Amino acid sequence: MFDLHYWPTPNGKKVTILLEECGVPYNVVKCNIGRGDQFTAEFLHYNPNHRMPVLVDHAPAGGGAPISVFESGAIMLYVAEKLGKFYPQDLRRKTEVQQWLIWQMANQGPKIGERGHFGRLGADKGDQSYAIRRFSDEANRLYGVLNNRLYNHRYLAGDEYSIADMICYPWSVNWKAQGQDIAEFPYFARWLNELAARPAVVKGMAVGADFAEDPATLPQAERDRRTAMLYNQRARPAPAGGLL
Repeated sequence: MFDLHYWPTPNGKKVTILLEECGVPYNVVKCNIGRGDQFTAEFLHYNPNHRMPVLVDHAPAGGGAPISVFESGAIMLYVAEKLGKFYPQDLRRKTEVQQWLIWQMANQGPKIGERGHFGRLGADKGDQSYAIRRFSDEANRLYGVLNNRLYNHRYLAGDEYSIADMICYPWSVNWKAQGQDIAEFPYFARWLNELAARPAVVKGMAVGADFAEDPATLPQAERDRRTAMLYNQRARPAPAGGLL
């Protein structure tokens, strides 16, 4: 039913968790983002933003041609709504889920992603202390938002486990590497441990565990190519002959 263009990052694992929770068959299509698979013409047909994951539904509701969906949040909304799971449809509960899902896309993912980026840079890239402190503090603030929400709610959208929880979980498990102390956030820790014990979460998080490659084993020319391709990206020129 579904093809998932995927690499085992937090954004990819959001979707595999949902698919495992729904118990629906899906086919993983490797998209090696280190190698640059996301820049191929085939992939750009699905996602003009050249980022994974991308979901292709070969049996959309109502029939017709396959539907492709990019952006992990949009994918989760699409799957959950199609299958009628983990996404309530009454106005109040639906709104709760939507706002936490968008909170993750606009806040948790980008800010913690920046923390990881600057934390990985070597000394040859200059002094990163301000950037690391800036995004470590922002990560701390965001963990506080989660902790305070979970103080009196079992799950992020209320009493029901939903895609709001699934979308936040993969970005939360690496709290220690993000410079955080989980002891500061006991209500978040309770939620994290509960989700970690769910079989479908375990399965979803494990998808692609065998995809890893050691960059140190690559020829220097390939490492240089990847660095030039992945860092400091700028706009791709549009083809000639468009609508002007």
